[in-house]
Amino acid sequence: MNPWLILVIAGVLEMGWALGLKFSDGFTRLVPSVVTIVLALGSFYLLSVAMKALPVGTAYAVWVGIGAIGTAVAAVFLFQEPVNLLRVLGVLLILAGIVALKFA
Repeated sequence: MNPWLILVIAGVLEMGWALGLKFSDGFTRLVPSVVTIVLALGSFYLLSVAMKALPVGTAYAVWVGIGAIGTAVAAVFLFQEPVNLLRVLGVLLILAGIVALKFA
């Protein structure tokens, strides 16, 4: 499988476990806690697989970026986090960095 596709999937799982941390309520709720741990393990595993073919710095930065963008956008809808120009620009800068790393 394409290492970039694996990395994207790992990043989506990273977004899932980051949101899961909120739903787990400090690991005091069983089902969200278990889901969070499973997503984290899957995300780390896929990141390690992608790193077999991609440079570690690039893979890690893209993985974190996908998780950060996805989590920030999802939090607006799930937790009514505020949207303002500075936040949108910050997300766009992360996206620009991911694109630059992909083509570097």
